Amino acid sequence: MPKISALLITLNEEDNIASVIENLHFADEIVIVDSFSKDRTIEIAKNYPNVKIYQHQFEDFTKQRNYALSKAKFEWVLFLDADERVTKKLKKEILETVNSKNPADAYFFYRKFMFKDKPLHFSGWQTDKNIRLFKKSKAKYTEERLVHEVLCVNGSQGKLKNKLIHYSYQNYHSYKRKMLSYAKLKAKELYNKKVEPNPYHYYVKPLYKFIHGYIIRLGFLDGRKGLTICYLNALSVYKRYPFLDEMIKNSKKGF
Repeated sequence: MPKISALLITLNEEDNIASVIENLHFADEIVIVDSFSKDRTIEIAKNYPNVKIYQHQFEDFTKQRNYALSKAKFEWVLFLDADERVTKKLKKEILETVNSKNPADAYFFYRKFMFKDKPLHFSGWQTDKNIRLFKKSKAKYTEERLVHEVLCVNGSQGKLKNKLIHYSYQNYHSYKRKMLSYAKLKAKELYNKKVEPNPYHYYVKPLYKFIHGYIIRLGFLDGRKGLTICYLNALSVYKRYPFLDEMIKNSKKGF
């Protein structure tokens, strides 16, 4: 029977780490690559004998994920975020898939976005999907993207039917911090591409992000939850450009 390496990258995930490790009990190994957490993440993870822990300095999500891939022992990889959970039905589907006669080389998972403990039905998340299960020899995260990283698959792709649960939003301030950290990495990505911000970036792009999520993708049907998520997602788009402008100014000063 094919074996599965479950991979996680973590930073200060003491609220999630025990739950996600226990959720991945069906994997043949669990590998954690931690960015030197300052909370109890590592202390808690060490309580689980089936977990291998590595600490690696964080540069960007792509490098961190590729480093974790290098530590996987088995061909089949299940790569989750610490705030994601596999349901019983999805677990069954994963095991049936890797044990099937002619599986694809990689599989997309649709995700159900949770606003605290309640599902968000619209706001752009209704078609959210990522590749989470794949053959190690057939895939690598593309190095051009530093955040919202993309897995490049040299082979066939499929989709699983059952959704992955995504507990991304715990409270306003933690989600805002996450969006601002994404904005900083996106600014670095744009800086590497020699993009220079202009009024279109500052006003049109964030406004479109909000309208797209709240109106076109029906975020208003999610009520106050949808308004909050669409605002913070648009804020992340806006904030990348002051960060980018600061990088450009510092480079001209020789910093």
